[in-house]
Amino acid sequence: TSRLQHIKVGDELLVSKKPTGTLVLDDLLPGKHLYMLSTGTGLAPFLALARDPEVYERFDKVILVHGVRHVHDLAYRDMFENELPNDEIFGEWFREKFIYYPTVTREEFRNQGRVTDLMKSGKLFEDIGLPPMNKDDDRVMICGSMPFNAEISAILDDFGLTVSPRMGVQADYAVERAFVG
Repeated sequence: TSRLQHIKVGDELLVSKKPTGTLVLDDLLPGKHLYMLSTGTGLAPFLALARDPEVYERFDKVILVHGVRHVHDLAYRDMFENELPNDEIFGEWFREKFIYYPTVTREEFRNQGRVTDLMKSGKLFEDIGLPPMNKDDDRVMICGSMPFNAEISAILDDFGLTVSPRMGVQADYAVERAFVG
């Protein structure tokens, strides 16, 4: 994403046939809730998952948390708040199961604070009406900066969840490990 953010109309892109990334549903154990935790452009892998029927078949609730500095950084906010709830195909599932939780750190907004702080304090769970994370019910995918991923992983470890050590091994949570230099 560090390079893609600077592309312009007419720039040439090479796209490989082999996808790169470690956020796949197959690496998560069965559970009730799927948390997708992201910062900034870490939202990208969750755009497709928000429209994947398998996600709604496997989980009772799908929670997308997107932490950014400024309100204008909430890319795709309109899609999550207006388009998908009214989507002809996914709208019903989306309205019933999807929780969008955007949070901002540097200006006034309905949700304020770092994702990590909101999790540690319990405010995130209180705001969305779900109990704090637990090993029996919750599965998590994480995509953000490397420091964010590490801090969230430590919090999840404290909640008793276990990380998938590599692709193909199921666990309670998975961390995006594919970074473009």
